[in-house]
Amino acid sequence: MYVGLGYDVHRLKKGRPLFLGGVKIDNPLGLDGHSDADVLLHALMDALLGACGLNDIGHFFPNTDMKFKNISSVFLLETVYKELKRRKFSVNNVDVTIIAQYPKIYPFIDEMKNVISKTIKIKKERVGIKATTNEKMGFLGRGEGVAAMAIASVKKMQSKH
Repeated sequence: MYVGLGYDVHRLKKGRPLFLGGVKIDNPLGLDGHSDADVLLHALMDALLGACGLNDIGHFFPNTDMKFKNISSVFLLETVYKELKRRKFSVNNVDVTIIAQYPKIYPFIDEMKNVISKTIKIKKERVGIKATTNEKMGFLGRGEGVAAMAIASVKKMQSKH
């Protein structure tokens, strides 16, 4: 068994849609970034890649490459999953914490778990998603951005000879 840790943060900005965990959330502000800036999926991808000893998402999906401009992070997660499979890894479980003063995340957690479990081919029960505020402290507490931390556990599949 191998584990990896991921972290991502993006600032909130007017005029952008808000995606978290592959779910579009109705909110006056969205996350600013080169892709759809889904911090939850970005942290998760880095955790999965790290568990396999691979480089981070910036290596695989550089923000200097226009083909990734506004791209869906669900598509990027599918690509990471295919890379793991190619290297003979399977996912045991994942756990993510979102840090956001607003919007409230709880109503969307079940849908986020569905998106993630289908994308990385694990049971929904193996996907943990929690949300917390930053108790109104710092840039997260002032509602200027959203952050996410993730941990992932993977195993190397045995070759059959």
